[in-house]
Amino acid sequence: MPTPQQVAEASRDAMWAQDRASQALGIKVLDVGPGRARLQMTVRPDMCNGHHLCHGGMIFTLSDSTFAFACNSHNKVTVANNCNITFVSSAREGDVLTAEAIERHRGGRSGVCDVTVTDQTGRLIAVFRGHSTQIKGELVPGLTADGA
Repeated sequence: MPTPQQVAEASRDAMWAQDRASQALGIKVLDVGPGRARLQMTVRPDMCNGHHLCHGGMIFTLSDSTFAFACNSHNKVTVANNCNITFVSSAREGDVLTAEAIERHRGGRSGVCDVTVTDQTGRLIAVFRGHSTQIKGELVPGLTADGA
């Protein structure tokens, strides 16, 4: 039987293979584990708004992708049902943003996950909270963790 970490990694691989949006933005998956994920994105010129700042939608997308990898790490197809974000600081072209997600609750079919986004200096850029719903299906059919 695979460990929970092996399930998280297999789930990451299955999701990443189909995640064209994150790939197009140059997002990298740095780390995953049961109920957690860490992703990174470098702010490109085409990600900036009219104020020469990283567009909030790009930061939201990085956060949402990180949330998705964390809440799908148990090999159960899980989708967002509600998300919110608070922008704390601005990010600029060339900044390297790292988003870290931690599952705060998982029970029944629902979950809550918090994501923090920081820049390369460790400065807090945004705080995101996602609420998830588990739907039918598995990312890797038949894969369950030891003890699950």
